[in-house]
Amino acid sequence: MKRHILRAPGLALIFCLVASILSIGQTYTLLHSMGSVSGDPQHPEYAGVVAQGRDGNFYSSTAFGGSANGTVFKITPTGTVTVLHSFSTSEGYKSYSGVTLGSDGNFYGTTYQGGTSNDGTIFKITSTGTLTTLYNFTGGTDGKNPYSPPVQGSDGSFYGMTSVGGSNGYGVVYKITSAGAFTPLYQFDNTHGYFPTSALIQGNDGNFYGTTVLGGSGSHGTAFKITTTGKLTLLHSFGTDGSEPYGPLAQASDGNFYGTTYLGGSLNVGVIFKLTPGGAYTKLHEFTNDGANPYGGLVAATGGNLYGMAYSGGAHLFGTIYKITTSGTFTKLHDFNTTDGASPAITPMQHTNGTIYADTYSGGSVGAGTFFSLADSLKAFAGLVTIAGKVGTSVGILGQGFNGTTGVTFNGKTAAFTAKTTSSTSAATWRSPASAAATRGTRTARSAKLRVPVAA
Repeated sequence: MKRHILRAPGLALIFCLVASILSIGQTYTLLHSMGSVSGDPQHPEYAGVVAQGRDGNFYSSTAFGGSANGTVFKITPTGTVTVLHSFSTSEGYKSYSGVTLGSDGNFYGTTYQGGTSNDGTIFKITSTGTLTTLYNFTGGTDGKNPYSPPVQGSDGSFYGMTSVGGSNGYGVVYKITSAGAFTPLYQFDNTHGYFPTSALIQGNDGNFYGTTVLGGSGSHGTAFKITTTGKLTLLHSFGTDGSEPYGPLAQASDGNFYGTTYLGGSLNVGVIFKLTPGGAYTKLHEFTNDGANPYGGLVAATGGNLYGMAYSGGAHLFGTIYKITTSGTFTKLHDFNTTDGASPAITPMQHTNGTIYADTYSGGSVGAGTFFSLADSLKAFAGLVTIAGKVGTSVGILGQGFNGTTGVTFNGKTAAFTAKTTSSTSAATWRSPASAAATRGTRTARSAKLRVPVAA
């Protein structure tokens, strides 16, 4: 097994708010500096998925901090942190994964170690911190040592990967229900990939897409798609065009997938690439003095650009934030200087308010990492928790200004819905009339849970 070692952990959490204007329309804001308070999260790293909750706050996990075995934490868009859970070895520990939001409002993640066999676990946790262990990995055909969280598919089940283990020792793709029913779907065999560390994504076609760090024809990693029944198709084997993709793929509005590699390119410090659903590969950018060695992937933001971070390089050698168009036009947005963060290792995310948010592995007031925002004049939006849902099932929508909504339609058909707000008033429930699409009211973070109407 190959794994790049990130910088040594430091200590806990101190609030701080520092804003800097990068250029016209762009503002970097340091929201929280992980520091000196006992029990706080420390050193978020890959996969480190940050999820937006129904309440508009962010949720994630760390392998360090808490009672020394890692945490699940909540952080508001203004930087207030609450530790929801500190892991113990019996229930699992070292949660590198971060968490994803389910349609039930709970969050789902993994631990790399711990559990009954010390091979890791899958868990769900409520927004108030009640944790349930759904599955204990055994190191057999079910795999072991997951780095990433499972993601919910349109069928309601969750899909994820383990970095190693399985019948061949190279990792496993699995399915699990919210009640904990576990099914191994695919055993990696090195030819099709080895050592997956990132989360899967569900494409517009209903298939899941992902990457492996190693394996493939040149042992430099792969990109693949897999059906919900476990049929895997190798889309690309990396080599001279890029090597070791630690991050996930992102599907843009053009239907293509975009990602990064940790190595490769003329300086061997990583590339950004495009991949069609059929496997046609294009190298869009080679990192040079604008960043190096990205661990995280890209987020496809409103406006059509993709945003990402390089783990090192840049003006101060502590990493950069950048954006890139789907045609390859690259713009460096920020150079980390260790005071505002250093060594970002995750994929950034876009809140429904339009702003980009992410964290760094180190830097900040005592070197234990930071959480920040990047405003780039991006529009607010509403998005489905899952890309689709079966007729008659519940789906979740995150967005802005659902307070006062009087109606919701899906393809012209009315849907019953419940809106949950972050205001001081209690959540209200409406029965949608036969009207047009949702009418929006006030503009604070909201989520609506909608029931898809039965088709005519």
